[in-house]
Amino acid sequence: MKLTILGGGGFRVPLVYGALLGDHAEGRVSRVTLYDTDADRLTAVARVLADQAAGIDDAPPVRVTGDLDEALRGADFVFSAIRVGGLEGRAADERVALDEGVLGQETVGAGGIAYGLRTVPVATDIARRVARLAPDAWVINFTNPAGLVTEAMSRHLGDRVIGICDSPVGLGRRIARVLGADPEKAWTDYVGLNHLGWVRGLRVGGRDELPRLLADPALLGSFEEGRLFGPDWLRSLGAIPNEYLHYYYFNREAVRAYQDAEQTRGAFLRDQQEGFYARMKDPAAPPLATWDRTRAEREATYMSENRDVAGAGEREESDLESGGYEQVALALMRAIARDERTSLILDVRNRGTLAVLDADAVIEVPCLVDANGAHPVAVDPLPYHAVGLVTAVKGVERAVLEAAESRSRAAAVRAFALHPLVDSVSVARRLVDRYTEVHPGLAYLDRP
Repeated sequence: MKLTILGGGGFRVPLVYGALLGDHAEGRVSRVTLYDTDADRLTAVARVLADQAAGIDDAPPVRVTGDLDEALRGADFVFSAIRVGGLEGRAADERVALDEGVLGQETVGAGGIAYGLRTVPVATDIARRVARLAPDAWVINFTNPAGLVTEAMSRHLGDRVIGICDSPVGLGRRIARVLGADPEKAWTDYVGLNHLGWVRGLRVGGRDELPRLLADPALLGSFEEGRLFGPDWLRSLGAIPNEYLHYYYFNREAVRAYQDAEQTRGAFLRDQQEGFYARMKDPAAPPLATWDRTRAEREATYMSENRDVAGAGEREESDLESGGYEQVALALMRAIARDERTSLILDVRNRGTLAVLDADAVIEVPCLVDANGAHPVAVDPLPYHAVGLVTAVKGVERAVLEAAESRSRAAAVRAFALHPLVDSVSVARRLVDRYTEVHPGLAYLDRP
């Protein structure tokens, strides 16, 4: 089984390869191809992977290439984790938005829209190439904004592109642990869009244990989301939101905290990773140890401004374990390639699962996965407050797709203006002006 990783010079690629090294079953990945437009980053990551594979006789061989078509030919699975514009682009997205007094996070609000406008044309080109060069391949998308990009690619690949995210999996695991349940045996009732969803139940042995959690303030305050949102707000919602909903429920506080921070998250990661890749040019630098130290710092500082707003303090050791997007990707590949049926929370086409959205809208819900792909399970309707957010943000995503397809500046302005965290046509127009100035990749938008 041949796996191609797009964005193969990305910092988190060693997580994926490490997961592959632990898979010794028949039908495992037999070759990994790394594709990236940055040769230095490819070389650095290839060194880390070689260090990981040292002493493992059956480690999948790794090859690198800067030729996209070559990378795609013969692939059984394509893992897409590209970053159009790099971390410099993300830092610019954040700063432009904050200068206008709105959120610039890479998947939420103005920053997510700008990132989507840059990324959708590239992701669409990749989808078309996959359809032509590897029509039987399955594409696993982790490129952000994951739901939007998955929907863009699905217009050319149908159900053969599936989006993944570690946030809902990690949330479900934390809730299960707090309740004393085995995360592997719990069913998480989760529904929404990528980075915009809610856990509404956690079933263990056929019984929903979430009411027990919501009724216990001490338990609610004992894990990251409880500290982030506060027990009172969670009881009021009757659900546990994805951590990214903090940007919606505490937007003013979050924007103020990001404006007051010494640097944005994107700028921090840019500087941190520039340091890592620079160190990796030294042949004497220990590859895996250098990467691991950098990763630990990255995880510990995740959403630090939001935790400061909530008074949640430093991340605890139990909170540092995410859902493991590499483990989700491996489980997804296993289920499809070997027909090892499993359930996973994934980004897939709606197909009537949520009545408030059309069939082609990509949503994030539990799915049953087998050799024929991912099949969303039936879920209860969303409450009205969630319907409002989900439909509003889906409308924004559709405007982004329209802007990318028709090269329409008007559609881009509409995307910004209609987002709940922007809500101003005047600000939207200024954002489009500024983003087209700082991002050459947005030159495709027509001028007014």
